[in-house]
Amino acid sequence: MASSRLPGKPLADIHGQPMIVRMLELARAADIGPVAVACGEAAIADAVRKAGGIAVLTDPDLPSGSDRVAAALASLDPGGAHDVVVNLQGDFPTLPPASLRAALAPLADPEVDIGTLVVPIDSEEELHTDSFVKAACLFAPGAQVARALYFSRLPIPWGDGPRWHHIGIYAYRRAALERFVALPESPLEQRERLEQLRALENGMRIGAAAIPHGPFGVDTQADLDRARAIHAGKA
Repeated sequence: MASSRLPGKPLADIHGQPMIVRMLELARAADIGPVAVACGEAAIADAVRKAGGIAVLTDPDLPSGSDRVAAALASLDPGGAHDVVVNLQGDFPTLPPASLRAALAPLADPEVDIGTLVVPIDSEEELHTDSFVKAACLFAPGAQVARALYFSRLPIPWGDGPRWHHIGIYAYRRAALERFVALPESPLEQRERLEQLRALENGMRIGAAAIPHGPFGVDTQADLDRARAIHAGKA
Protein backbone atom coordinates (compact mmCIF):
# COMPACT_ATOMS: atom_id res chain seq x y z
CA MET A 1 0.00 0.00 0.00
CA ALA A 2 2.96 2.31 0.60
CA SER A 3 4.36 2.04 -2.92
CA SER A 4 6.27 5.25 -3.57
CA ARG A 5 5.47 5.37 -7.29
CA LEU A 6 1.83 4.21 -7.05
CA PRO A 7 0.44 4.56 -3.51
CA GLY A 8 -2.31 2.10 -2.66
CA LYS A 9 -1.67 0.03 -5.77
CA PRO A 10 -2.98 -3.35 -4.42
CA LEU A 11 -6.45 -1.78 -4.25
CA ALA A 12 -6.20 0.15 -7.52
CA ASP A 13 -9.30 -0.46 -9.61
CA ILE A 14 -8.84 -2.55 -12.75
CA HIS A 15 -12.07 -2.76 -14.69
CA GLY A 16 -14.28 -2.88 -11.61
CA GLN A 17 -12.11 -4.91 -9.24
CA PRO A 18 -9.12 -4.16 -7.01
CA MET A 19 -5.84 -5.36 -8.50
CA ILE A 20 -5.31 -7.82 -5.64
CA VAL A 21 -8.67 -9.44 -6.47
CA ARG A 22 -7.61 -9.72 -10.11
CA MET A 23 -4.51 -11.55 -8.89
CA LEU A 24 -6.65 -13.81 -6.71
CA GLU A 25 -8.78 -14.72 -9.73
CA LEU A 26 -5.89 -15.56 -12.03
CA ALA A 27 -4.23 -17.67 -9.32
CA ARG A 28 -7.46 -19.61 -8.92
CA ALA A 29 -7.71 -20.00 -12.69
CA ALA A 30 -4.31 -21.71 -12.75
CA ASP A 31 -5.97 -24.56 -10.82
CA ILE A 32 -2.83 -25.80 -9.10
CA GLY A 33 -4.06 -25.76 -5.50
CA PRO A 34 -5.57 -23.60 -2.76
CA VAL A 35 -4.96 -19.85 -3.06
CA ALA A 36 -4.33 -17.38 -0.25
CA VAL A 37 -3.19 -13.77 -0.11
CA ALA A 38 -0.43 -12.91 2.39
CA CYS A 39 -0.54 -9.22 3.20
CA GLY A 40 0.68 -6.69 5.72
CA GLU A 41 -2.34 -4.36 5.75
CA ALA A 42 -5.91 -4.94 6.89
CA ALA A 43 -7.36 -3.05 3.92
CA ILE A 44 -5.93 -5.64 1.52
CA ALA A 45 -7.20 -8.51 3.65
CA ASP A 46 -10.67 -6.96 3.73
CA ALA A 47 -10.79 -6.67 -0.08
CA VAL A 48 -9.70 -10.30 -0.50
CA ARG A 49 -12.24 -11.61 1.99
CA LYS A 50 -15.00 -9.54 0.44
CA ALA A 51 -14.23 -11.34 -2.83
CA GLY A 52 -14.50 -14.71 -1.10
CA GLY A 53 -10.76 -15.27 -0.81
CA ILE A 54 -8.47 -16.31 2.03
CA ALA A 55 -6.22 -13.61 3.45
CA VAL A 56 -3.49 -13.92 6.06
CA LEU A 57 -2.20 -10.84 7.82
CA THR A 58 1.54 -11.06 8.34
CA ASP A 59 4.08 -8.79 10.00
CA PRO A 60 4.41 -5.70 7.77
CA ASP A 61 8.11 -5.49 8.67
CA LEU A 62 9.05 -8.84 7.13
CA PRO A 63 12.05 -8.31 4.83
CA SER A 64 10.84 -10.08 1.69
CA GLY A 65 7.93 -11.67 -0.10
CA SER A 66 9.43 -15.09 0.57
CA ASP A 67 9.36 -14.40 4.32
CA ARG A 68 5.72 -13.33 4.01
CA VAL A 69 4.81 -16.51 2.14
CA ALA A 70 6.58 -18.66 4.73
CA ALA A 71 4.73 -16.93 7.57
CA ALA A 72 1.37 -17.34 5.83
CA LEU A 73 2.06 -20.99 5.02
CA ALA A 74 2.93 -21.74 8.64
CA SER A 75 -0.39 -20.20 9.69
CA LEU A 76 -2.55 -21.88 7.04
CA ASP A 77 -0.93 -25.31 6.93
CA PRO A 78 0.91 -25.98 10.21
CA GLY A 79 0.63 -29.74 9.65
CA GLY A 80 2.58 -29.64 6.39
CA ALA A 81 -0.11 -31.12 4.11
CA HIS A 82 1.24 -29.17 1.13
CA ASP A 83 4.81 -29.80 -0.03
CA VAL A 84 5.05 -27.02 -2.66
CA VAL A 85 4.08 -23.35 -2.47
CA VAL A 86 4.08 -20.83 -5.32
CA ASN A 87 5.06 -17.26 -4.46
CA LEU A 88 3.18 -14.93 -6.81
CA GLN A 89 3.57 -11.17 -6.50
CA GLY A 90 0.41 -9.10 -6.25
CA ASP A 91 1.14 -6.73 -9.13
CA PHE A 92 1.09 -8.95 -12.25
CA PRO A 93 -2.59 -8.57 -13.24
CA THR A 94 -2.02 -9.58 -16.88
CA LEU A 95 -0.22 -12.83 -16.06
CA PRO A 96 -1.63 -15.82 -18.00
CA PRO A 97 -2.70 -18.52 -15.51
CA ALA A 98 -0.74 -21.09 -17.53
CA SER A 99 2.46 -19.33 -16.48
CA LEU A 100 1.85 -20.34 -12.88
CA ARG A 101 1.57 -23.95 -13.95
CA ALA A 102 4.81 -23.58 -15.92
CA ALA A 103 6.67 -22.50 -12.77
CA LEU A 104 6.08 -25.98 -11.36
CA ALA A 105 7.74 -27.74 -14.31
CA PRO A 106 11.34 -27.52 -12.98
CA LEU A 107 10.28 -29.39 -9.83
CA ALA A 108 9.82 -32.55 -11.92
CA ASP A 109 13.58 -32.90 -11.31
CA PRO A 110 13.94 -34.05 -7.68
CA GLU A 111 17.28 -32.22 -7.41
CA VAL A 112 15.67 -28.82 -8.06
CA ASP A 113 14.70 -26.86 -4.94
CA ILE A 114 12.99 -23.85 -6.54
CA GLY A 115 11.22 -23.39 -9.87
CA THR A 116 10.95 -20.03 -11.61
CA LEU A 117 10.28 -18.48 -15.04
CA VAL A 118 12.27 -16.77 -17.77
CA VAL A 119 11.32 -15.12 -21.06
CA PRO A 120 13.52 -14.22 -24.04
CA ILE A 121 15.06 -10.75 -24.11
CA ASP A 122 14.43 -9.25 -27.51
CA SER A 123 15.51 -5.63 -27.17
CA GLU A 124 18.76 -3.86 -26.40
CA GLU A 125 16.92 -1.46 -24.09
CA GLU A 126 15.65 -4.29 -21.90
CA LEU A 127 19.06 -5.96 -21.96
CA HIS A 128 20.74 -2.87 -20.54
CA THR A 129 18.01 -1.84 -18.06
CA ASP A 130 19.00 -2.87 -14.55
CA SER A 131 15.42 -3.25 -13.35
CA PHE A 132 15.10 -6.18 -15.78
CA VAL A 133 16.87 -9.06 -14.05
CA LYS A 134 18.78 -11.43 -16.31
CA ALA A 135 19.20 -15.16 -15.76
CA ALA A 136 22.19 -17.16 -16.98
CA CYS A 137 20.81 -20.48 -18.12
CA LEU A 138 21.33 -22.73 -21.15
CA PHE A 139 18.41 -24.64 -22.66
CA ALA A 140 19.14 -27.84 -24.54
CA PRO A 141 17.57 -27.97 -28.04
CA GLY A 142 13.83 -28.36 -27.64
CA ALA A 143 13.94 -28.17 -23.84
CA GLN A 144 11.67 -25.85 -21.87
CA VAL A 145 13.48 -26.18 -18.53
CA ALA A 146 17.10 -25.40 -17.65
CA ARG A 147 19.18 -24.90 -14.54
CA ALA A 148 19.62 -21.25 -13.52
CA LEU A 149 23.32 -20.65 -12.86
CA TYR A 150 23.27 -16.96 -11.90
CA PHE A 151 21.09 -13.85 -11.87
CA SER A 152 22.27 -10.30 -12.45
CA ARG A 153 21.12 -6.82 -13.33
CA LEU A 154 23.88 -6.76 -15.95
CA PRO A 155 23.44 -8.21 -19.47
CA ILE A 156 24.67 -11.78 -18.87
CA PRO A 157 25.98 -14.06 -20.30
CA TRP A 158 28.57 -12.42 -22.55
CA GLY A 159 28.82 -13.38 -26.23
CA ASP A 160 26.38 -14.42 -28.88
CA GLY A 161 23.27 -16.39 -28.06
CA PRO A 162 19.90 -16.02 -26.34
CA ARG A 163 19.54 -14.06 -23.12
CA TRP A 164 16.77 -14.44 -20.60
CA HIS A 165 14.72 -12.05 -18.49
CA HIS A 166 13.83 -13.48 -15.09
CA ILE A 167 10.20 -13.32 -13.97
CA GLY A 168 10.09 -13.20 -10.16
CA ILE A 169 7.60 -16.01 -9.55
CA TYR A 170 8.89 -18.91 -7.45
CA ALA A 171 7.66 -22.45 -6.86
CA TYR A 172 9.33 -23.58 -3.64
CA ARG A 173 9.53 -27.06 -2.25
CA ARG A 174 8.35 -26.49 1.30
CA ALA A 175 11.62 -27.64 2.84
CA ALA A 176 13.52 -25.31 0.51
CA LEU A 177 11.39 -22.31 1.50
CA GLU A 178 11.88 -23.03 5.18
CA ARG A 179 15.62 -23.34 4.68
CA PHE A 180 15.78 -20.22 2.52
CA VAL A 181 14.07 -17.87 4.98
CA ALA A 182 16.25 -19.19 7.84
CA LEU A 183 19.44 -18.20 5.99
CA PRO A 184 21.07 -14.79 6.47
CA GLU A 185 21.34 -12.43 3.53
CA SER A 186 24.29 -13.46 1.37
CA PRO A 187 27.07 -11.22 0.02
CA LEU A 188 26.04 -11.48 -3.63
CA GLU A 189 22.38 -11.01 -2.70
CA GLN A 190 23.31 -7.75 -0.99
CA ARG A 191 25.54 -6.67 -3.86
CA GLU A 192 23.05 -7.36 -6.68
CA ARG A 193 19.94 -6.75 -4.53
CA LEU A 194 18.49 -10.10 -5.68
CA GLU A 195 17.26 -12.49 -3.01
CA GLN A 196 17.45 -15.56 -5.27
CA LEU A 197 21.25 -15.35 -5.08
CA ARG A 198 20.98 -16.31 -1.40
CA ALA A 199 19.68 -19.69 -2.55
CA LEU A 200 22.42 -20.19 -5.14
CA GLU A 201 25.18 -19.12 -2.75
CA ASN A 202 24.00 -21.73 -0.28
CA GLY A 203 24.02 -24.58 -2.78
CA MET A 204 20.32 -24.67 -3.58
CA ARG A 205 19.27 -25.46 -7.14
CA ILE A 206 16.95 -23.20 -9.12
CA GLY A 207 15.32 -24.47 -12.30
CA ALA A 208 13.92 -22.06 -14.88
CA ALA A 209 11.02 -22.77 -17.24
CA ALA A 210 10.92 -20.74 -20.45
CA ILE A 211 7.66 -19.06 -21.41
CA PRO A 212 7.18 -17.06 -24.63
CA HIS A 213 5.91 -13.81 -23.14
CA GLY A 214 6.29 -12.28 -19.70
CA PRO A 215 3.81 -10.26 -17.66
CA PHE A 216 4.58 -6.71 -16.70
CA GLY A 217 4.52 -5.50 -13.12
CA VAL A 218 2.31 -2.55 -12.24
CA ASP A 219 4.66 0.00 -10.68
CA THR A 220 3.51 3.32 -12.17
CA GLN A 221 0.32 5.04 -13.28
CA ALA A 222 1.26 4.26 -16.89
CA ASP A 223 1.51 0.55 -16.02
CA LEU A 224 -1.88 0.71 -14.33
CA ASP A 225 -3.44 2.40 -17.35
CA ARG A 226 -2.00 -0.32 -19.59
CA ALA A 227 -3.39 -3.10 -17.35
CA ARG A 228 -6.79 -1.42 -17.31
CA ALA A 229 -6.82 -1.24 -21.10
CA ILE A 230 -5.91 -4.93 -21.42
CA HIS A 231 -8.67 -6.02 -19.03
CA ALA A 232 -11.17 -3.70 -20.69
CA GLY A 233 -10.38 -5.42 -23.99
CA LYS A 234 -11.16 -8.82 -22.47
CA ALA A 235 -14.54 -7.76 -21.06
